[in-house]
Amino acid sequence: MNILVTGANGQLGRQMQRLGAVSPNNYLFTDVDQLDITDAAAVRECIARNRIDTIVNCAAYTNVERAEEEEAAADRLNRAAVENLARAATEADALLVHVSTDYVFDGLSPVPYTEEAPTAPVSAYGRTKLAGEEAVRASGCRHLILRTAWLYSETGNNFLRTMLRLTAERESLNVVFDQVGTPTYAGDLALAIFSILEGGLDRGNEGTYHFTDEGVCSWYDFAVEIARAVGHDRCRIAPCRTSEYPTRARRPAFSVLDKSKLKRTFGIEIPHWRESMFYCLKRLQSMQGQASEKP
Repeated sequence: MNILVTGANGQLGRQMQRLGAVSPNNYLFTDVDQLDITDAAAVRECIARNRIDTIVNCAAYTNVERAEEEEAAADRLNRAAVENLARAATEADALLVHVSTDYVFDGLSPVPYTEEAPTAPVSAYGRTKLAGEEAVRASGCRHLILRTAWLYSETGNNFLRTMLRLTAERESLNVVFDQVGTPTYAGDLALAIFSILEGGLDRGNEGTYHFTDEGVCSWYDFAVEIARAVGHDRCRIAPCRTSEYPTRARRPAFSVLDKSKLKRTFGIEIPHWRESMFYCLKRLQSMQGQASEKP
């Protein structure tokens, strides 16, 4: 099987590279320097030339704040580029695995969101990601849409790395407690995708699924656990309301995703977010140690 992974230098893409290295299948990892997915002709040519059977789209415009001012740019990567991949997948009868987000929901639900729950994004980022989902479905291509939330890893810009830096630098920090969801380690999402592909996806199991780590917390809870795990006790973390921390983009107040469908269909065991946080921190510490040892 020939598998194309776009956005290979991002958080999820890097985790896919780790797994692809031990697969008997042929993984082709690309980022914008190798393949500009906003170029429809380039996408079709790449897929045809490499006889691609499966596309894993890890590329996205993810700056939630900037998207409010640059919605056209966000739309170009989150919708138009996705449409290019979907149309090319249709032509090649390839499977498209597309990663979406909890931000397609408004955050007003009193219970975890199922895949069938009505979508109602409250930000430009959410709107463009929903438009990408709709483009995939409208194309008629074989697809697997995986919505995830609060993604972090050892690399890139993410909440965990930001909290590590801020709690080391500051004596106090305010973090919102009235936004609730589930932190998701990119390595866990990558492993779920890898397991599904390597196991062979039955056409009857294509469609939309939710994947996050297990458990629920607020951003405040997550920040406290991060600081505690690395001994940043000098920094006092205080809870604050979203209204006290104004941002350009609105965030869902509650974006817990129901993963029952994915677990039932694919039999995937998902770790608790705290367990994965500790694992990520240990890997990050190891990576920093290796970097410091280099001459």
